[in-house]
Amino acid sequence: MKKEEIYKNAGLGNRLGFGTSPALLVVDMHKGFTDPDQSLLAADFTNEIIVINKLIKVAREKNIPIIFTIINIDASNGYDAGLWVKKAPSLSKLTKNKELLEIDTRLMSKPEDTIVFKKYPSAFFATNLSTTLTMMDIDTLIITGCTTSGCVRATVVDAMSHGFIPIIPITAVGDRAREPHESSLFDINSKYGDVLPTKDIINYLIKL
Repeated sequence: MKKEEIYKNAGLGNRLGFGTSPALLVVDMHKGFTDPDQSLLAADFTNEIIVINKLIKVAREKNIPIIFTIINIDASNGYDAGLWVKKAPSLSKLTKNKELLEIDTRLMSKPEDTIVFKKYPSAFFATNLSTTLTMMDIDTLIITGCTTSGCVRATVVDAMSHGFIPIIPITAVGDRAREPHESSLFDINSKYGDVLPTKDIINYLIKL
């Protein structure tokens, strides 16, 4: 029996649908993850950046909040990131080169965009993101960025747990390898959020 049939028989994969007040979240698209020439953690997310910029363009036209996350771990010991740095020691290298904490210049970010500094995979854990979204009256979070199997997935799960509808544009998230990317998208779409064609999300934003 195929996994799609197994999950369908289990009653999984229901659509959450769109809310009425969205925000666009760009997860960890800073140079430490997008510039392979400078960081071992990075991968080539050129295609994803192109798609994210399309979403940013529409979001600006519709006055939809745009939020970027950046991993910012204390350079002295990494204790503030707990066991995550112990599990993935290469994360500590991000603090030794401040340039790696800069949002990729190919992205159409602006000074007025909100930046959330985080120390763990989820953009919600130990940050003010939930409070910020609540104050903005946000009910839908369009989640883009990297990596699909890591910080994107963790953020999707916590968005759903906090009561924000997670919407994931399928071509606006990326990973270092195809297998965990595809597996995570299947898992997310089955249990935590709606994974949709990017064009459907852009059309939703345009109609707001």
